[in-house]
Amino acid sequence: MNKKKLAIGVENYKEIIDKSYYYVDKTLLIKELLEKGSKVNLFIRPRRFGKTLTLSMLKAFFERELNEAGEEIDNRHYFHDMKIMSGGADIVSYMGRYPVISFSLKSARQPDFEMAYQVLTEQIAGEFRRHSYVLKIDLFTEDEIKKYQRLMAQKASAPEYATALKFLTDCLKKFHNQRVIILLDEYDVPLENAYFKGFYDEMTDYIRSLFESALKTNDSLEFAVITGCLRISRESIFTGLNNLKIISVLDQSYAEYFGFTSWEVKEMLLSYGLQDREQEVRKWYDGYLFGETSVYNPWSVLNYIDDALENRNIFPRPYWSNTSSNSIIKELVVNADMTARREIEDLIAGKYIEKPIHEEVTYGDIHRSQDYLWNFLFFTGYLRKRGERQEQRMIYLQMEIPNQEVLYIYENTIQEWFNEKIKAEDFTPLYQAITQGDSDVTEKILKTQLMSSISYFDNAESFYHGFMIGILMGLQNYEVLSNRESGMGRSDILLKPYDNLLPAVIIELKNTDKFTMMEEQCSRALKQIEEKHYEEELLAEGYRVIRRCGICFCKKNCMVKME
Repeated sequence: MNKKKLAIGVENYKEIIDKSYYYVDKTLLIKELLEKGSKVNLFIRPRRFGKTLTLSMLKAFFERELNEAGEEIDNRHYFHDMKIMSGGADIVSYMGRYPVISFSLKSARQPDFEMAYQVLTEQIAGEFRRHSYVLKIDLFTEDEIKKYQRLMAQKASAPEYATALKFLTDCLKKFHNQRVIILLDEYDVPLENAYFKGFYDEMTDYIRSLFESALKTNDSLEFAVITGCLRISRESIFTGLNNLKIISVLDQSYAEYFGFTSWEVKEMLLSYGLQDREQEVRKWYDGYLFGETSVYNPWSVLNYIDDALENRNIFPRPYWSNTSSNSIIKELVVNADMTARREIEDLIAGKYIEKPIHEEVTYGDIHRSQDYLWNFLFFTGYLRKRGERQEQRMIYLQMEIPNQEVLYIYENTIQEWFNEKIKAEDFTPLYQAITQGDSDVTEKILKTQLMSSISYFDNAESFYHGFMIGILMGLQNYEVLSNRESGMGRSDILLKPYDNLLPAVIIELKNTDKFTMMEEQCSRALKQIEEKHYEEELLAEGYRVIRRCGICFCKKNCMVKME
């Protein structure tokens, strides 16, 4: 069995190699990047699909790295046994050739613009300090040296920071006599955060200024690689950047370099003696489609294997759902109209929806059209392409939920939304109707709630049971008991008052897929309460009034009978 540790949360390529972590070799991306030769490459992939690690690997390969004393650091051993070494002498010759600027924008997830700006300037200042060796040689004017020092010490003006990347590329090119590679990770995180925090326009203006000078008509730039979850060009962050190559999940190029392929997962499971889990892993974590290549979620696969090595009997878990607030799905659920609710229900039922594709959406577009939000979900990994068609100039994608893990996220988000919705409503009329034995009012209120909810019927009995428990939890002066042992079996729900003079209620639930069967199922529920003596415990405790309630659900309809 493989003794190598799994790199859970380790995103630094050199650390993975230094500490002998298990590494899925993606180094041939370097060869494809060089052969295609695009000036500015924007990779759009879902979160936790290896974007940060990929940029770290590119930095280790391309960078002519110098320490503060200006001494060269040899990084060749990091690629000794990697696939890129078979890419040919010409490709290998690019190793250690270029100065590299590399930083992440993900730390700009801050509560206001001032703090986000401060964090971004810290990142920029860090790169100036990392390359401060350039000041040890007399290459720059006094003004250039002072400007460099201001940027390095975080004492520069806002306009100076807006063009800081361009200035640093010029300094590095002058020192190395070689053009510069720029690597920018999670470029859209500041924009997403700013949208939800309310300072979107300010952040958009700043990111545009930062990128424009560095990436547009910059003679000191060799090429750039940028990563993010969404393509955001309509807000002109990349204004006039004619040399921008966008590689989204719809493109076949570079498809196998982010996430794990089925062969890589098979090899990893075999390596750790978990080959018997292949079907389970596929069901839960496969299903993403980049171009025409099927890809597994790497974060979830690594975490599952790590847990399975500790406990062979472990069940799959939704690891990906714990890495984010899933705010985009919440936006969809909270603001869904009747059409969107039906579409969500179809998706959860294993069906697909068809939507026009809009690759150049913005966070500001979320509420302009439901179609934009579906596109957000697609490009961020919450939906996958099943098929496509073209009608006139518009491309329509058939979208579906990729796997069990993402299905869990939808269901969990819906349940959280439903619980919040219940807390905000006054169900006093319903509680009075149930305890007083008014089946007509009970039925009317439950139907209204069913129509306004988002249902998922993969396990109908479980859904309806949860639906009722959620609504009844606000009942005052009563203990709400679920599936409690009583008599010869378990009643589905028992409403047990703290005062024995108040009516106790035994509720039995049924469901059917035929409206014509609802009345019969209600009668069966009442008969079951009687035949299995669910009331025995209540009688023994001294309750004087006991109501029997049979409820049958059929899709978004219900029927209530009481005795």
